[in-house]
Amino acid sequence: MRADAETLNEQITASVSLLRRHLDWDVALRRLDELNAKAEDPGLWNNADLANKLMRERSRLADQTEGVLRMEQSVRDALELVELAEAEGDADTADAAVADLKTLAVEAKRREIESLLSGEADQNDAYVEVNAGVGGTEAQDWAEMLLRMYQRWAEQHGYKVALTEQSDGEEAGIKSATLQVTGPAAYGWMKTETGVHRLVRISPFGGNDKRQTSFASVYVYPVVDDKIEIEINPADLRTDTFRASGAGGQHVNKTESGVRFTHIPTGIVAASTQDRSQHKNRAIAMNMLKARLYELELSKREAVSAGIEAGKTDIGWGHQIRNYVLQPYQLVKDLRTGLEKGNPAAVLDGDLDEFMAAALAARVGATRSEASASAR
Repeated sequence: MRADAETLNEQITASVSLLRRHLDWDVALRRLDELNAKAEDPGLWNNADLANKLMRERSRLADQTEGVLRMEQSVRDALELVELAEAEGDADTADAAVADLKTLAVEAKRREIESLLSGEADQNDAYVEVNAGVGGTEAQDWAEMLLRMYQRWAEQHGYKVALTEQSDGEEAGIKSATLQVTGPAAYGWMKTETGVHRLVRISPFGGNDKRQTSFASVYVYPVVDDKIEIEINPADLRTDTFRASGAGGQHVNKTESGVRFTHIPTGIVAASTQDRSQHKNRAIAMNMLKARLYELELSKREAVSAGIEAGKTDIGWGHQIRNYVLQPYQLVKDLRTGLEKGNPAAVLDGDLDEFMAAALAARVGATRSEASASAR
């Protein structure tokens, strides 16, 4: 038992050490003290927007720092308990303490990964755009399955989900749809889902019982803060209004409430059918367009814009990031990380945490390599 406990202790210590480094521990503690002092100032709420922003930062820092201190104390307690239990020959107590260490190791890894969500927009809400690709009705049905998967994932994590745009398929499924996901670090987590997703299954639409391959693309970009200035030249915009499809009653079918903006220099399109009011849909679509342009700028800074856009140009072979195989066997495999899960039904019902964490953990591995190199 002691050997298991020491191994787990090493894993937790490594994660906590990197977590402290990512947080810039001393700076984080000073900043938390500053925020606590500001929270006691009655005049803070004279500016509600600023106050909310500071309180969110305070809550995030408090959770991170208090979590580290609590884990460190819990590890010490568990190790002492293992030592005492072994001295007294109490195997049950030792087993329970080791189980506690295993739980702490999982939490430490999760917090280590979450500490990577420190990019400029990682704490923002997210837009999730799903587009059907190669495969006709099959692909449109697959796109709807993906849309549901992200809705389920978001709901399971307590995020608010709103459907801002949807274009239905001719026979089944959707041609495209966009979700707005609102919650802590929604973009930071969901950005790992950007790419092409490939489905292999027996077609539910044909009678030949042959396997079909379908593709759909997912593109995730951050909701921009009101304080972020994105300038758009009106001459660079093409505006279209249209009748919204799908549920919504007679109003949707008889009025052109849907709004679509096309940014001519970049080819970026943003549309909204969320509201019955064309005026409100115009505002929603404009916010989405600004978010897309903002994400494009972030990507350029990170020197990955070309790769993202290339992945969006051909929704088919050679561009997929994840395979979902339903027949002749059951498997979901992420082609970037090699992570596999043998329960596609659970994944399609929103069980995505391991895939998202693995994509972020790849950065942790790089950080550890850099840390080891610098130590040498």
